[in-house]
Amino acid sequence: MQRFILSLLVAGAVVSMGSAGYAQGVPQTVAKIDVVKVATGFRASKVIGESVVNDANETVGKVDDLIIVPDGKVPFLILSVGGFLGVGTKLVAVSFDGLKIQDKKLLLPGATKDTLKDLPEFKYAKD
Repeated sequence: MQRFILSLLVAGAVVSMGSAGYAQGVPQTVAKIDVVKVATGFRASKVIGESVVNDANETVGKVDDLIIVPDGKVPFLILSVGGFLGVGTKLVAVSFDGLKIQDKKLLLPGATKDTLKDLPEFKYAKD
C-alpha cells in the first residue's frame, strides 16, 4: 500500500513538473466563458451531415466538414453541393458567420444551389 501511495506521489510530481515545462516563457490566458450559452449550441458531430437550407427552405447543400483555421477566429463549413446521390458533388467552403441557425435548421440566407456551385471548389490540404 505504501509503495502504491509513493508511486502516485512520484507520478503526480512528474506530471506537474512536465506540464510546467510547457508553460515556461509562454504567457497563458484563459478566458471565462458562459458555459450555459455554449451548452445550447451545436456540436460539430451533429452539424456534419446536416442539410443547409436557404430562405425558401430549399436544401442547397449538406455539411461535409467543419474547419477551424489556424487563426481560430471564424470556422468554415465545407458544403457538398450539386450532384445526385453523392455522384458529381462539389465541395465548397462558406464562412460560419454567414450561417444562421433558425428553428434548429442551418440557414444560409440568399444561397441557391447555383450560387454555391459557382464558388471555387474546396480541396483539402495535403498533410
